[in-house]
Amino acid sequence: MSAIKQSILVVGGNGFLGSAVCRRALAKGLDVTSISSSGRPFRTPKGHIPGWTNKVKWHAASALEPSSYAPLLDGKTAVVHTLGVLLEGGYKNSLKDGDILSLASSFVRNSGLESGNPLTRSKPGEYEVMNRDSALRVFETYKSAAPPENAGKTFVYVSAEDVFRPFVPKRYIDTKRQAEKEISRVCGEISPPGSLRDVFIRPGLMYHPHLRPLTTPLAVLLDISSRLHHKPPLDLYGILPSSILRSLAARPQGGPNFTSPQSPSSPTPAPAADVSSLESLANLLEVPPIHVDQVADAIIEVIRNRPDVSGPVGVDAMRNIIGWRREGEEDPRSTKVLEQPATL
Repeated sequence: MSAIKQSILVVGGNGFLGSAVCRRALAKGLDVTSISSSGRPFRTPKGHIPGWTNKVKWHAASALEPSSYAPLLDGKTAVVHTLGVLLEGGYKNSLKDGDILSLASSFVRNSGLESGNPLTRSKPGEYEVMNRDSALRVFETYKSAAPPENAGKTFVYVSAEDVFRPFVPKRYIDTKRQAEKEISRVCGEISPPGSLRDVFIRPGLMYHPHLRPLTTPLAVLLDISSRLHHKPPLDLYGILPSSILRSLAARPQGGPNFTSPQSPSSPTPAPAADVSSLESLANLLEVPPIHVDQVADAIIEVIRNRPDVSGPVGVDAMRNIIGWRREGEEDPRSTKVLEQPATL
């Protein structure tokens, strides 16, 4: 690792994950700059400003306006893009405040956006703007910035596992994958190869008992489900809930004996949206939840010490990177992390 002090810029450094990235980066000796719309430091749900925020350089900027932050990118070892929305129309205050009724209302409103008239959406294009366009704008600006001395550049995009449908619109994961695909394409064309590394962090449910109290009960349930699916009792093989969901997704619409009136000789597959939602539900039952600090630790470790890691990094890979393992497993840090590239 270079003796030169590494310097990172966090897009959305005063948010839920962004603040964890800033805090963990400082603990590892990195120089940290944050940009956000307000430019204000992170505050706890009770309004407190932690002491570590004094060591972060806070700037007000818009990710969609490169002129507001381009000078800050020169010489940065890495940029971490943490902006994104799970639901359109606002929900983060409800999640932060533990307002379960308001959060449920947000899910209900968004459940009607998938097939409805786009003109009826409260904020048309919020997924496209926040999840995709803001990341691509920052990435393109960073690509043109001066590189750090004797080091390559790393762009970390916080994406997601496909585990939230049908509770959130398909556009959520689609815009995440679209951003991944474009960033990967551009990085593959850059010369010399490897001068700009792309890393796509894909958490499932991120939780924190104090900052996001509503996430903790669900995280407990999903952890139990994940453990059951990871090492099920012998008599449950083949009948696990995720296996049943995947089996239903693979069946023709109407059951195994259903045939289309238009084509009696061939079954009619279920609509793609229905099938993919079943697959997403199966993923939800299998992918373990992950503490927001573990995600931040994985991001910082990849930036500092793991130049071999690029492309999609799922929950298991993140835990491997930071040395977390289930009981009875060997230390996974001795194994190189490899994952298949994202596809649309």
